[in-house]
Amino acid sequence: MSSETADGTDRGTPPAEAAGDTAPGTGVTGFYALFRREVLRFIRRPRNTLIPPFITNVLYFSVFGVILGERINEIAGVPYILFILPGLVVLGAISNAFENTSFTIFHGRWNRYIEEVLTSPLSYRTMVGAYVLAAALRGLIVGVLIALIGAFFTSVGVIRPFYLVAFGVVITLLFAALGVAGGLWADDFDDLTMLNQFILRPLVFFGGVFYSLNELPATVQQVSLLNPMIYMVNGVRFGFLGVSEVDPNASLAVLAGLTVLVVAIDVALFRRGYGLAE
Repeated sequence: MSSETADGTDRGTPPAEAAGDTAPGTGVTGFYALFRREVLRFIRRPRNTLIPPFITNVLYFSVFGVILGERINEIAGVPYILFILPGLVVLGAISNAFENTSFTIFHGRWNRYIEEVLTSPLSYRTMVGAYVLAAALRGLIVGVLIALIGAFFTSVGVIRPFYLVAFGVVITLLFAALGVAGGLWADDFDDLTMLNQFILRPLVFFGGVFYSLNELPATVQQVSLLNPMIYMVNGVRFGFLGVSEVDPNASLAVLAGLTVLVVAIDVALFRRGYGLAE
């Protein structure tokens, strides 16, 4: 299948799409080069990528964990500050994973340097994979950073390490993949802000970060279960504390399937040239 670059020029079918593979070593080398570029992009700018979540979560733990936690005491049998920690980890991890891919895709479109990637011999799967994995890595780094911040305020343990790692990887990959679609869809930087501030963050705040579902009226509980963040927050909470208000196995399976689906959609969007061709 042929496709066009952003200036309307037919770039032809990439070797990887035509023959099922690139020249020996090209796919791996190209993937590493693109992945490395995306990783260095956020590593070299810690003032924009790592310091903001650090400061924000110090404030979260200080206000909600220490000051408010002294009045609430315990939720679900655990100290309040420890109860909110998994939700803050989820919020930081998925926000940064989403922001990384959405910004780099949109910025590349805006300044037209994404054409260099599109005209390379890389397959669309390789392109999307490099973007998504780099963004997921940023999300995981921020998640670990938030957990370390929490360790300064309270004793943090990991009861179910498999679930913690599994949920951490799946949710960062999922939101990195959603960020690719967001970056292709956005027409300006305000669209990116809207996606993150007015859709993503409210869903997380109403996803059981600061409260237990069991404390809500029955009707509100049922409505809350429609929020996918409930399953992510509880999955990570199960990894840290061994406590969950939903089935962690079913949650993990559904989220993993959703991640595969969104990545496949990203590849299809790249193949069609959605948002890439004028």
